[in-house]
Amino acid sequence: MALEGALQDVGLADICQLLGMGRKTGCLSITDRSNFGYIYFREGRVIHASVLNRPDRLGDLLVRNQVITRDHLAKAIKLQALEKRRRLGEILMELGIVTEDVVQRYVKRQTEEAVYHLFTWGQGSFHFDPDQMSDEESVYLVDIPPESLLMEGARRVDEWKLIEKKIPSFDVVLQVDKDPTETDDEIELTENQKTVLPLIDGVSTVNEIVATCGLVEFDVGKALYGLIQAGYVSPAGERSDFAATVGDTEEVDRLKLGVAFLRSGMMEDAAREFEAVLAADPDRPRAHFMLGMVALRTGRPEEALERFDAMAEEARENYAVHRNRAVALDLLGRREEALEALEAAAQARPDDAEVHLLRGMLGLKSRDAFLSLEALREYRTSPAVRRPSPVYYAYAVLASAMAEDLDNAVSMGREGLGFYPESGPILVNTGVVLERMGEIEAAEALFKRAVSISQPPAQAHKNLGDQAWARGDYKGARVQYEKSVKLAPRLGDDVFLRLGTIAYREDDRDLALLLWRRALDLNPGNEAVRENLEMLQGR
Repeated sequence: MALEGALQDVGLADICQLLGMGRKTGCLSITDRSNFGYIYFREGRVIHASVLNRPDRLGDLLVRNQVITRDHLAKAIKLQALEKRRRLGEILMELGIVTEDVVQRYVKRQTEEAVYHLFTWGQGSFHFDPDQMSDEESVYLVDIPPESLLMEGARRVDEWKLIEKKIPSFDVVLQVDKDPTETDDEIELTENQKTVLPLIDGVSTVNEIVATCGLVEFDVGKALYGLIQAGYVSPAGERSDFAATVGDTEEVDRLKLGVAFLRSGMMEDAAREFEAVLAADPDRPRAHFMLGMVALRTGRPEEALERFDAMAEEARENYAVHRNRAVALDLLGRREEALEALEAAAQARPDDAEVHLLRGMLGLKSRDAFLSLEALREYRTSPAVRRPSPVYYAYAVLASAMAEDLDNAVSMGREGLGFYPESGPILVNTGVVLERMGEIEAAEALFKRAVSISQPPAQAHKNLGDQAWARGDYKGARVQYEKSVKLAPRLGDDVFLRLGTIAYREDDRDLALLLWRRALDLNPGNEAVRENLEMLQGR
């Protein structure tokens, strides 16, 4: 069946309904100027969908929802580059980072969000190819009846029309005019509004809020629409990612496409576009910068620095360059240089409170409590900060503890938990300080709260395991340690040392040998593990 035409004449929902009713198999391609997407059908049911330049690719969804870290994603992408036919989710499962249930849940969500986004396209063209099928070896397939997508898609299209009246572009920067949490207004914020509100700082664009908060575009737009409609938030201007891009049309289009690939996690494709720009004009600073970003996201900080340094000197005096240089230098352990880069970023954009937060985090890594506390104070007192972020509180607890001001550390933790009662890092860090003060039961209560949240931190399970170990409850310790390494397989060699010791005490020498070898792999310098292995292998 040949099916093609213009979206202005036939809505995408009608096309999908037709393919579903006809139990068709094939690929529906949709194009809108430089944007394009695909929906694959098998016997009328949706099995896969994707859209270029979307922030809801599987890897990004997992990172934004804190299921995996950016380092986990970079490692998986690096392995995928060596075996191009392997699926990202498959690699993450093999590494022990996620389970199959998690992958399937987010693949389904990824597919649904792609279809919902395509439903918002009111112009462009479509073409159905009954002979084209998705490559089952390279992507995960789902099985979704189109009826459920059509109902939700229609609802979202109607709501998007309202949202776009208040937020015509996701390059808009928003500001908080009146914090609803600090007023006497009897208003009940939605969970999504509670999530996005702390990220509205008068500097970040809506796109940047989407990239940070873990929600999809529609949920962010809906949450912001409600806040704007109620008079709590208003636009503060627009900042386009390409405002500084100049050049001929072809180069600009390549840069834009490269950025789209970068945001989608398609690093090789992004690099290809940026390299093509440099082949035509080796002096294009933005192409050098974006290649530096590709290197940074794929775990190559040294190459990122080389790319940033290849930019013309005047182009390097830029906030984004200084800030990302700091990230690369931090990854290389060059903390003093990283701090210098952050100082330069602060000079380039004095009103950006996030730079002070980064300086506070870096000061803590450098074990400079004074520097960390001073930077965190500058962040908190910045006019742009209506409410400190949970990251601020987590680091403020640690910095105060490092400065031996344990009372203030606990006070900061409790204040932070008042705003973010389910923040794992604040719960864990405050619990550690209470434990150090000898308040074991209070610390245990916070660790237990941390493991009960929707995404429990592995460190909380480890801390509960340490407490059980200290009181001789080895069975309880084993349970908590096993949960901790399931969430974070490389959490620490001490966990595997103790798990091995528990196995040895239970006369399971084969398991003890396996666990102690794992501990030695994580830390070849652990002499206690080495002695245990020699003792066990010598028996």
